[in-house]
Amino acid sequence: METYIRDVTSEELRLFGDIVARLSRLDSDVEARTAVFEDIVKLVRADFAASYIWNDRLRRFEKGLIHNMDPENIRNYERYYQFRDPHTFKLREKRKATLIEEVNPYSELIRTEFYNDFLKRDGLHHGINVFLFEGDRDLGDFRLWRSAKSPDFSEREKMLLDTISPFLKKAMANGMERFENLTPRERQIAFLVARGCRDREICDMLNIGFSTVRTHLNKAMEKKGCSNRAELAALIMRENGALPGTA
Repeated sequence: METYIRDVTSEELRLFGDIVARLSRLDSDVEARTAVFEDIVKLVRADFAASYIWNDRLRRFEKGLIHNMDPENIRNYERYYQFRDPHTFKLREKRKATLIEEVNPYSELIRTEFYNDFLKRDGLHHGINVFLFEGDRDLGDFRLWRSAKSPDFSEREKMLLDTISPFLKKAMANGMERFENLTPRERQIAFLVARGCRDREICDMLNIGFSTVRTHLNKAMEKKGCSNRAELAALIMRENGALPGTA
């Protein structure tokens, strides 16, 4: 452990402390991954990064965040390559910071379609992932990468990610609970508001009265700590990225 600590600069120690403090005092309208994503990339000296949350109902990763990757390449991942990924589910089973090499030797990885047509396109080569859970609930992940010209990740990065993971889990679980405490109707109306629908339009779409819409909307804003519909819409977009269907 002392060897790994000596490889952490004083600036990185301050950054680590700042990440922990920020996670501990997050406002209710800030999504935890978004709040610390770029700083975690910096802390582990990654060249590239992505972060996703697993949707068990749809059997796919979604709500992606990216760092230094081509958005079009990411779209290709989301619609095709995630279903041909040779190592992510092996890493997910570990539930701790794990090097790609530990589950899929590079000698094998570089022969795959996933590497040559997806990873290599943006220059991703050395990787380390951490998947965060609360019990069996998937809270999200951090996928950190370096180029082939950079050294591979090491025990230093595993130590940093595993040490910060409890703080990430707590903040990410709290964020999910803030949304999950909405009733199905409150959640449905909140998504429609985020899509720009007016109250009268929501009445027509859901075949409910104006006062009913206002009651559910006010309850949703109260539970989410939002003072107006614009804040609620912005929060829903931050927490969920692409909006799912409301039916």
